[in-house]
Amino acid sequence: MKQFSDPHLAALLVMAIGIAGSVWAARRHPGPWMRWFSIALAAAIFAGWAGEYVADVVLGTWSVKYTLPLQLTDAVSAVSIAALLTRRQLLVELAYFWSYTASLQAILTPDLGQNFPSVFYFTYFTYHVGAIVAASFLVFGCRLYPRRGAVWRVFWITLGWTAIAATGDLITGGNYMYLRARPVHNSLLSVMGPWPWYVLGGTVLGLVLLLLVDGLTRAFGGVADRRTGARELALR
Repeated sequence: MKQFSDPHLAALLVMAIGIAGSVWAARRHPGPWMRWFSIALAAAIFAGWAGEYVADVVLGTWSVKYTLPLQLTDAVSAVSIAALLTRRQLLVELAYFWSYTASLQAILTPDLGQNFPSVFYFTYFTYHVGAIVAASFLVFGCRLYPRRGAVWRVFWITLGWTAIAATGDLITGGNYMYLRARPVHNSLLSVMGPWPWYVLGGTVLGLVLLLLVDGLTRAFGGVADRRTGARELALR
């Protein structure tokens, strides 16, 4: 898929409308609808995420080297669904930081061989865009702000997931999380040199991006109260 083509721009527009609309509505008109919206958005993310695997099986493109749920964006999808349904603070933090780093890069530089109107176009952007809308809705709309120290919690959990992906790469010969080779399309990893230096550079960059996202939160929102910051809003 060509970057910033009409189908790509359409997906970016849907994302912008989804973020702005959900955050505005949650802040201006909070109420029971927020629970139903969370359920519907979780269902949409699951449909896109699971639908991609179903399509791979049906079309005969499923492979242990390429289509196991070991990418960080797979973790983002699962965590986003759980965060929408439970409002648990750690899940919200993971969904927020991961979606604003991994999912956002996946949307801006899509690693997608198919274009509109392929089923993979719809599944890919449904769960990636859905994750970012979910994180924005929960953090800026519901005001479930990350707690102090969230960056380091998310960073260490990310390293844990990376170890799982690396094990999967070793067993299957795949390239999950691009730990064995850089993506063929342009991305931030493209300017970090050959393997293994881009892996080390990507780790440092990942931490920097988490800190930047945390700064965004503090600038436009705040930090959750350790005892009550998320509890009251989770009941809405």
